[in-house]
Amino acid sequence: MSLIRALSKELQARSDESLRALFAARPDLISPTVPDFPALAARASARVSVQRALERLNRPQMQVLETLHLCTNTDTEHSASAATVRKLIAGATLVSVERILAALQELALVHRAEPPHGTVPGPRQRFYLPVGCLKDVVGIYPAGLGRSYTELVRLQPAFAQRAVQLVGELRRSGVAIQEATTPMEAALALQHWTSSPEALEEALAGAPERTTALLAKFSNWAMGAVPQAQRKASVTNQGHDVGPVDWLLARGLLVPLDAAHVELPHSVGLSLRGGAVITDFSLSPPVPELGTTTAALRRNAALGAIAETLRLVGELLHAVKEQPLATLRSGGVGVREMKRIAEVLRIDQHLAGLLLELSALSGLLRLDVDSSAWVQPPQLEWQTLPRQEQWLWLVNAWLASERVPSLVGQPVNGPGVAAAHRTLAGNTVNALSAEAQRPDAPVVRKRILEILNELTAEAAAGDGTAPALDAAAVLQRAEWAQPRMARRFSSMIKGVLAEAELLGLIGSGALSQLGSAIAADQPDGALAILGEHLPAALNHVLLQADLTAVAPGYLAPELSEKLLIMADAEGQGPATIYRFSPASVRRALDAGHDAASLLDFLREHSATAVPQPLAYLVEDTASRHGRLRVGAAASFIQSDDEATVLELAAESKAAGLALSRIAPTVLISSVPPRETAQILRGLGLSPSVEESEPSLIRLRRTNGTVPGSARPVYTAPRNAPAEADVDAQLAVLRQVGAGTGGSRNGTGPVSGSGQGSGEAATQLGLETLQKAIRLKQLISMNVVDSAGNANLETVVPLSVSGGRVRVFDPAKDTERVLSIHRIIDIEGAEDLRQ
Repeated sequence: MSLIRALSKELQARSDESLRALFAARPDLISPTVPDFPALAARASARVSVQRALERLNRPQMQVLETLHLCTNTDTEHSASAATVRKLIAGATLVSVERILAALQELALVHRAEPPHGTVPGPRQRFYLPVGCLKDVVGIYPAGLGRSYTELVRLQPAFAQRAVQLVGELRRSGVAIQEATTPMEAALALQHWTSSPEALEEALAGAPERTTALLAKFSNWAMGAVPQAQRKASVTNQGHDVGPVDWLLARGLLVPLDAAHVELPHSVGLSLRGGAVITDFSLSPPVPELGTTTAALRRNAALGAIAETLRLVGELLHAVKEQPLATLRSGGVGVREMKRIAEVLRIDQHLAGLLLELSALSGLLRLDVDSSAWVQPPQLEWQTLPRQEQWLWLVNAWLASERVPSLVGQPVNGPGVAAAHRTLAGNTVNALSAEAQRPDAPVVRKRILEILNELTAEAAAGDGTAPALDAAAVLQRAEWAQPRMARRFSSMIKGVLAEAELLGLIGSGALSQLGSAIAADQPDGALAILGEHLPAALNHVLLQADLTAVAPGYLAPELSEKLLIMADAEGQGPATIYRFSPASVRRALDAGHDAASLLDFLREHSATAVPQPLAYLVEDTASRHGRLRVGAAASFIQSDDEATVLELAAESKAAGLALSRIAPTVLISSVPPRETAQILRGLGLSPSVEESEPSLIRLRRTNGTVPGSARPVYTAPRNAPAEADVDAQLAVLRQVGAGTGGSRNGTGPVSGSGQGSGEAATQLGLETLQKAIRLKQLISMNVVDSAGNANLETVVPLSVSGGRVRVFDPAKDTERVLSIHRIIDIEGAEDLRQ
């Protein structure tokens, strides 16, 4: 019976509660809605869906599933029971294996099957088969074991030619191995000889000294790299100083794949493991060795990182506002611009890249399409928010972003860079370039935070200490919890931890209370914690006679930005020194301030009196400023209504346009015309951009509001479908099952024999086709020609790829290639006999 049909019957027999649990664990099965149970079974057996399901399995579940795969055959429907699987897993109990198989059955990754032919099942003994595509998903080395000798002989012509001679040499050297005259007989002889751990141990007794150490490298994976792997090695001609590789190649214990790689055959690997497929089975996750830190140190480190990050982001925004960031032709920000930003912020380039990426993914910087430069959006809401809300803005954007800031500066060919963006070795990832994009970043980032939270909860102590976590501890737990995603974790783990430390989710190497709240999807709790412990921003500085202002702590963003206009920042950390000079004061005067407003501002925000030298500096510089004025205007606004112009010039919501009135009915702006027009439309005006004069904007009045920057709101990746969607899907399945017996007549290309929806029919047809290719069976196909006529043909399929199938026609003794979309029905050999 078809595996899809068998799974369909099993799914139809389930209760609604069981189906709800299945849809919660595998939400892609009902997205979009399936019409019937055959379609549901077909989707559950599809390769992409099975891949997603396997990514959620933990190590013991994967070990049981791979072992079941190795001791079953879906083509011949040779099933296996929990007792058979348990014998191949060292340290497993029958109860644990049965429980895991039941869980896999609930996930529709395995289903119940008939016992193998000739097997008398015991009481309550259950037999299982995995889904048909599991072999393609797991790969050619399930559980790290290689392929059998028979498969290697079939797929490796060079080894097939050598196999008979190899067996003869072994017999002449005294090895008790069966005689062989064909490559397949030689493969069976080698397989029988190496299938016993005792026989293999006896053979290895005479091996060179380093052979055991070499074989230990194949303990987790069957393929290895060996220079000149296809070199000739003979048992009869080997000397006393033979190396371990030549010794193993001469006896067929290693099989060359190409000029640089060898494979350890399945029976050899199994015997080296003592006859067990799995030797490290454990139902409990490994407990890492963790250091400790004090809770007070963790809290202070996290709060200090948050305050410093908010200060640096504020300074970065001010620097970009003063001079936008130019981009490269290939995308991203170049090294020269990064050096400039790093010097302005007084930090290293790596941290500058992280802050630049964080600001951009948070919407605090955006790419101006007209100038191809990164600029600060006008009327940015972030700068007016309380510090704890500024922090949550950054964290939400970081959690939801598909960008990985820590990739900036890494080699383009590094492990964390997507393969689609890899180029020549030696290049590095530029900030804000496409190479830092990772579509799976939100899922991996959130899972790492959850693992940190799990490990912290497990190691929690009541003595005021907190567990210190590192990348190795998190990766060890991730490899147990989701081994199929281990490579993704390993490529991102260090970067995610560094980014989390920058945001205060980690402090002194330990997950902070804020990190725990974010990992548990409790942003309001994190805001409450931060509002209670984060020191309030200061609104004053200490003015000194040496023309400097000292910040006694972290300053409010508004105060810091205005100080940066009239003074140059020096040093790092909260106690920043701002130095006044004629150039810095002139910069403030250029921005529209005068001496009186500058001195009033300093008196308002200074804890001390304004020193006389500083007052003299401001007044003297102002007295010589402004005799000539030079400005820049990207657009001008003209209206026949002078009142409209006056009203617009006084509108506070138009401050981002930097308007200046140069005539009764004319305003100039530093913002490009089309962007100016967009903002004016948001103010309720109806401007028009003159095509003949692209810098001219004319006004008409409408209704509207100013577009503002939207706060990022993080939504955790949904692991389960909405309840309403599940109810609707169950209603469809039960209605179809009651009305039509759970199936519909299939139509469409590549439909299999039997019944089912179009989706199910396609999967059934492909299942029949692939099974016939593996077993070299005849099939009967209805093929539509160019004239629309259907012709029944009996052929042997050879391969399928790229939407085409290559077949052998025994009646005509020829091979042909057919387009799959022309095949409307496929019948297998078994179905033909019936």
